[in-house]
Amino acid sequence: MTVSNSPASADAFAARSEKDRILIFDTTLRDGEQCPGATMNFEEKMQVAEILDEMGVDIIEAGFPAASVGDFESVAEIAKRSNNAVIAGLARANPKDIDRAGEAVRHAKRGRIHTFIGTSPLHRQYQLQMSAEQVYEAVVMSVTRARNLIDDVEWSAMDATRTEPDYLCRVVEAAIKSGATTINIPDTVGYTVPDEFVDIITMLKERVPGADDVIFSTHCHNDLGLAVANSLAGVKAGARQIECTINGLGERAGNAALEEVVMAIKTRNDVMPYWTNIDSTMIARASRLVSAVTAFPVQYNKAIVGKNAFAHESGIHQDGVLKNASTYEIMTPESVGVRASSLVMGKHSGRHAFREKLRDLGYELGDNAFEDAFVRFKALADRKKHVYDEDIEALVDQEIAQANDRVKVLALTVIAGTSGPQKATITLEVNGKQETAEATGDGPVDATFNAIKAIVPHEARLPLYQVHAVTEGTDAQAEVSVRLEENGKTVTGRGADTDTMVASARAYVSALNKLAIKRDRVHAQSGGTAA
Repeated sequence: MTVSNSPASADAFAARSEKDRILIFDTTLRDGEQCPGATMNFEEKMQVAEILDEMGVDIIEAGFPAASVGDFESVAEIAKRSNNAVIAGLARANPKDIDRAGEAVRHAKRGRIHTFIGTSPLHRQYQLQMSAEQVYEAVVMSVTRARNLIDDVEWSAMDATRTEPDYLCRVVEAAIKSGATTINIPDTVGYTVPDEFVDIITMLKERVPGADDVIFSTHCHNDLGLAVANSLAGVKAGARQIECTINGLGERAGNAALEEVVMAIKTRNDVMPYWTNIDSTMIARASRLVSAVTAFPVQYNKAIVGKNAFAHESGIHQDGVLKNASTYEIMTPESVGVRASSLVMGKHSGRHAFREKLRDLGYELGDNAFEDAFVRFKALADRKKHVYDEDIEALVDQEIAQANDRVKVLALTVIAGTSGPQKATITLEVNGKQETAEATGDGPVDATFNAIKAIVPHEARLPLYQVHAVTEGTDAQAEVSVRLEENGKTVTGRGADTDTMVASARAYVSALNKLAIKRDRVHAQSGGTAA
């Protein structure tokens, strides 16, 4: 049986038991942004928070307020703007962090302080250099202090799955007695397997006094590719909150992916009789937005939101799908906001058709942004025989990502070949002013980057330069990814164009814009940094 999770089925939800409801706690803006290179600026965070709130996320972890002034301000603003979701701020187990988080979320309709401390022997000994008793005392202090500031307090036992069972029971009991309303059991390093996770949640619910009065939560990392499986195993054992991110973004190999958790419950409701409040038809749109603002591409075969998730090339598969889509599709594309049909766009398409195509793909642009995108679309259509959905997505995602950039590419001329030095002349807009520079290099890409560096001096290192085609054919758009590293900080920029050199310049400039944001954060920083 498949049950819709969209707002249209609110009456069906009313008939369901609250004990079977799974709260979705999204940490894209906190754990997701801690992923190297995934920095989001203030406006980008507002966009992501808005779509999470609109699609029905129950709790949005908006950031780590004590990490920097910028993080505090973004959490506070999201708290003011949120219409539906609980807004959580993360805090380490110290008074300064907790007070800062409480201040950041105080204007939310519903706010939460989420405080944590490492509990495993490894974390106690090497990271914290604290005894088991000192950690226990820190749990009591931090939860008590948070609860004196706000009614909704979540406590996390970092590295819980590698913590001694008896000690884990002891600190969870202390957190509950001190006033925690949600107990999170993180698989911080993605080490556990589903059967073990079931045993951990079952043990805590059976052994810890007061366990029936709190919500147990999962926070699983994907180092062994088991984040979603472990999260769902936790639900089976009685957890009723899943912490996850859009596209599985997060530290190292990432977190449990929101889209996979939600659609697994929805598609296999026969064996997982639970429900969420997520409007699944907004999933594809949220995925594209997060990918655009973080410049993190979604792998083609990614479950639910990958480019090939609803694509069929095999003749046998195509034949089956044409006769009955359910032969090879266990969910409909429409259920996650993807249209099955593809309208081919070209140079004769007008504004109306282009706007409809954008809506089909999940984009709603303002008038100015739409005009800019349409101009770029027409220019692309003049260079390509067919403009595919993926071309348009790459084009618009770039427009979104560059909306607030300080530096923009206006023009580029490259001279390359087997004889003579490779030379690039580039014109950039820097803080509203046009500047032009010329440079040579060891190849056209090197020359282009040297010309950019002449206008925007920096000492960043280039550890990655990668090109792939967005679509097929010799006229395909090239999508370039550039990774820059400066003073231990890493960012990734992306650019797309039918001209690989133009795409390269845009990607390099995108990365430089992100580095500038990181520098601003460092200068504005006050207090601790994210653990």
